[in-house]
Amino acid sequence: MDDLTRELLDAPWRKATKSGENGGNCLEVAPLSGGRVGIRDTEAPDQTPYVVRAAVWDAFIDGAKKGEFDF
Repeated sequence: MDDLTRELLDAPWRKATKSGENGGNCLEVAPLSGGRVGIRDTEAPDQTPYVVRAAVWDAFIDGAKKGEFDF
């Protein structure tokens, strides 16, 4: 098992406090070493998570706050 796989297994995954309000359709995130962020689907925690740089995560959060991803 490589270091990243081990880190993802032991990561402190968290989801939004309002996640129960949308039927469980949520994402979980976890801070990782090297300034990375893990992202996974709460309904499929056994699938390999996405791992992005903190700058990518920060840009996504900024865009979400500004409504750039609203449908």
